[in-house]
Amino acid sequence: MTDLALPIPWLAATDETTPLPDPETALHEPNGLLAIGASLSPQRLEAAYREGIFPWFGPGEPILWWSPDPRAILAPGELHISRSLRRALNRRDYQVTLDTAFDRVVEACAAPRVDQPGTWITPDMQAAYSRLHVLGLAHSIEVWCSGDLIGGLYGVSLGQAFFGESMFSGASNGSKIAMVWLCAQLQAWGFHFLDCQMPTAHLLSMGVHCIPRQRFLLALAASQRAATRLGPWTLEVEDWRHD
Repeated sequence: MTDLALPIPWLAATDETTPLPDPETALHEPNGLLAIGASLSPQRLEAAYREGIFPWFGPGEPILWWSPDPRAILAPGELHISRSLRRALNRRDYQVTLDTAFDRVVEACAAPRVDQPGTWITPDMQAAYSRLHVLGLAHSIEVWCSGDLIGGLYGVSLGQAFFGESMFSGASNGSKIAMVWLCAQLQAWGFHFLDCQMPTAHLLSMGVHCIPRQRFLLALAASQRAATRLGPWTLEVEDWRHD
């Protein structure tokens, strides 16, 4: 993923007390690399997300911590829904749930994809987010059709911010349907934003936009003044529309 011979802090795997560096000290190239090492314990992960930092590394690499600049985010009420997606949403030949198949969603997100040689969602990462899910801090949204899981996404929720980690589609529009319903629920609960970390064409087409890291960190700090809505979550909205 990146050259590890870089002048950035290395933390021991047993180190649970040393804070991760200030995000503003992250490298420009590769964009956002901040620190190496530490662990994926729930305490370390929660502290990292609250500071705008997330782990991302490939198989065989040490844990890498990132805080890129700019940052891709989405306000729940600003989701763009195309005509074709709107038709798929209106068919309602699917069902949507929250937190009923977290591990299955993570496994599906980790599965090999045609356009990717491998996955960054290693077994250690899967186990780490499963622990967060048990603690009520990580959540999944599932899309079902005739009993089959056809799409979904998962992420971490702290305060009034949702930090998206990954999504998958097992059928046309599966992940997009999950995104629409999640945003509808987050908006109903008053969440400030959904953090998408880094932009992709898929996300940009749905209204995700990039803001400077400094602005993101200010928005993040404001979102953390609210109490965390601990899981398990239940879908409370009856309609996907944000109007």
